[in-house]
Amino acid sequence: TFTKSRFAKKIQLSENETIPAVTSVGEFAVPGQSRKGFASRAAGSFKRLPWQQLISKERLGNPLTLQGAGNYATALEMVRLAPSASNKQPWRIVSHNGFWRFYLQRTPGYQQGLIKNLLDLCDLQRLDMGIAMCHFELAALELGMKGQWRVEENLNPQPDPLTEYLVSWQDETGGSSIDLR
Repeated sequence: TFTKSRFAKKIQLSENETIPAVTSVGEFAVPGQSRKGFASRAAGSFKRLPWQQLISKERLGNPLTLQGAGNYATALEMVRLAPSASNKQPWRIVSHNGFWRFYLQRTPGYQQGLIKNLLDLCDLQRLDMGIAMCHFELAALELGMKGQWRVEENLNPQPDPLTEYLVSWQDETGGSSIDLR
């Protein structure tokens, strides 16, 4: 059983440090237990947003097809399936001229107000973006793609009140088959 205070003591967490998330690693005593659990169903762990809502070409809201993603289709699917706090999936990705632009689309009212202030919660949707970026990069590298993270200048940093540009993956593979269908 996990308790925050016991874990903090075990890792010798100092007063000015915070652990925003913890993940369990290992096997369930009963095979398949994780997929059948009430908590997983209640949290919506099996609900994922559709590809066309998350991944666009050239601009937000202009869906990129699975075929149009070329060699990056698997990496993008790994992002789509990645875990996120409350399963909000706040990431939006836009393919443009060899760049995969990552945007954070905030959920209205999520983690705001009195509860956030009382509990001193970290920005879980930014944490989700890090998880999405990690899934993308690890899958791309595993598939033989090369690239690096860059912050593109001269982009509209906030295309709408709930969405902000964070970072881009610049493809360095050469011939990554990005087809903007």
